[in-house]
Amino acid sequence: MYLELIQKANDIKEIPASAYDDLAEEIREFLIKTISVTGGHLGSNLGAVELTMALHLSLDLPNDEIIWDVGHQSYTHKILTGRREGFVHLRQYGGMSGFPKRGESDCDAFDTGHSSTSISAGLGLVKARDLKKENRTIVSVIGDGSLTGGMAYEALNNASRIDTNFIIILNDNEMSISENVGGMSKYLNSIRTSEKYLNLRDGIYYSLAGRSKRADEFIERIRKTKRTLKSMVVPGMFFEDMGITYLGPVDGHNIESMLTALNEAKKVRGAVIIHVLTQKGRGYEPAIKHPARFHGAEPFEIETGLPAKPRTTPNYTDIFSTVMCKLGRRDPEVVAITAAMPDGTGLKRFRNIFPDRFFDVGIAEEHAVTFAAGLAAGGLKPIVAVYSSFLQRGYDQIIHDVCLQKLPVVFAIDRAGLVGSDGETHQGIFDLSYLSGIPDIMVMAPKNLWELSDMIKFAVASGVPAAVRYPRGSAYTGLKEYRAKIEYGKSEPIYVEKDILLYAVGSMVKTAEEVRDILKEKGLSVSLTNARFVKPIDKEYLENACASHHLIVTMEENVIAGGFGEHVSTIMEEEGLIRNTSVMHVGIPDTYVEHGSVDILKQMIGIDAASIAERILKHEGKA
Repeated sequence: MYLELIQKANDIKEIPASAYDDLAEEIREFLIKTISVTGGHLGSNLGAVELTMALHLSLDLPNDEIIWDVGHQSYTHKILTGRREGFVHLRQYGGMSGFPKRGESDCDAFDTGHSSTSISAGLGLVKARDLKKENRTIVSVIGDGSLTGGMAYEALNNASRIDTNFIIILNDNEMSISENVGGMSKYLNSIRTSEKYLNLRDGIYYSLAGRSKRADEFIERIRKTKRTLKSMVVPGMFFEDMGITYLGPVDGHNIESMLTALNEAKKVRGAVIIHVLTQKGRGYEPAIKHPARFHGAEPFEIETGLPAKPRTTPNYTDIFSTVMCKLGRRDPEVVAITAAMPDGTGLKRFRNIFPDRFFDVGIAEEHAVTFAAGLAAGGLKPIVAVYSSFLQRGYDQIIHDVCLQKLPVVFAIDRAGLVGSDGETHQGIFDLSYLSGIPDIMVMAPKNLWELSDMIKFAVASGVPAAVRYPRGSAYTGLKEYRAKIEYGKSEPIYVEKDILLYAVGSMVKTAEEVRDILKEKGLSVSLTNARFVKPIDKEYLENACASHHLIVTMEENVIAGGFGEHVSTIMEEEGLIRNTSVMHVGIPDTYVEHGSVDILKQMIGIDAASIAERILKHEGKA
């Protein structure tokens, strides 16, 4: 087994060239077997095996550096740098990350997790290299889907002006998480299908190489006029028109072709793009047929590709999907926007029913927000479905383009709170803080599946900027009997007693129920209230609650800094309520939360029911 010979970086160079195909097959078999147990990003990694092998054969790691855009295709890179044994605990607490981590290996040049960042980071490393007068090759790998993100174009514009070597690999598999959209996708398609150029290149350029001195001189003349030749047969010549040398397309599953392209790219004094064609999910038919499902796969049965533990209850995304279809049927002004995530956000059904009112803007959250603002200014009712950690990228647009104009855009914020195995870059733990500081926005969080439906409808009908945040995973079906009509800025008391008030937001209402049960067993009198609104906070309720409770425990699955609890304390201080009632904040501490199962993470940071109850009992002298 050739895979066993890979124990550290650069060991692949000891593998004979005749065995490269066998090694690639072994890597794919290893990935399929491992990820079927642990879960993880399968399709993108299966498509990048030979590409990664070629990079490791061409480069000298860790002296040379690779920056992986997003990073979910870096599994082969981790294998080839001696981390194969770490896959047993892939994405588990204390185990190996599913993304590049500088703290994990010297061969990981830059931490990534979000899209369209690799060219910017790579360009920074190039400039650092040159200023320090170092001799190393810098390679940024970016997918065609990531090129729909505006940051990539900003970086390309900057990179076009350098006069030192910088290699950009465009890994073009014709599909990101969902089908690519927009002008760049069409442009790349035109390159793929430009037979004039491909035939010219293959029939003349490469076939003459090395034949004679005269042939080589002719090739050199072709190189000098390459831009002119390409512009005649390839529409746009986007990259070369920017001043970036373009090589390709290259078969990303042919290691010899990849090595030839990389060696040529190293000679370029300036930025150079190697356009590589790969197949997402290569080597595993279910991943080829169902790329969205195998983008971030849960454990699955290898034979069928079906989940090892099929879901038996709906998740919050399913509920959002259903309510969106209902709203779409009732109101022709309702439109939906996603940033390349129709499946992940639950908008696939809406798209199928109302294709003219569905907009996938690509991996471009900033644009998605301002585009939605324009739709709202035009008299429509836009709903932007987005993951919490991805909405961070549109923060400026939320302030300036939506809230400043008081436009009725609704943000349906999925994956809010702890999301688990994807780790720091994907935990949705900041949205309550960064949204609640913005004037003129309404922020809500549902306690269960019925309340999510009610809140989305309420937000759309409100006519103001609004956000509804909800967690990943199975929707809570408890407290069904508590479904009071939603009123603007009003909390929902559930259990009314005295002494201690558990004032919980969204997903933490379920945890508060468990905390209350523990405290009741200790003989304490405990109220539980569903906050519903994080902005505006129910000041009237809070004033009344302080009259009958000596301790208010705020509970949120969000960082404490700037979150719901701090806003409650501010109100209590301003109103003079803090004299008779103390406040305890339960939330996520001032830190980044690593990968691992959500249950374990909650225990580690102390927001599980047992930990919260213990804190309260100590406060009450009952521990």
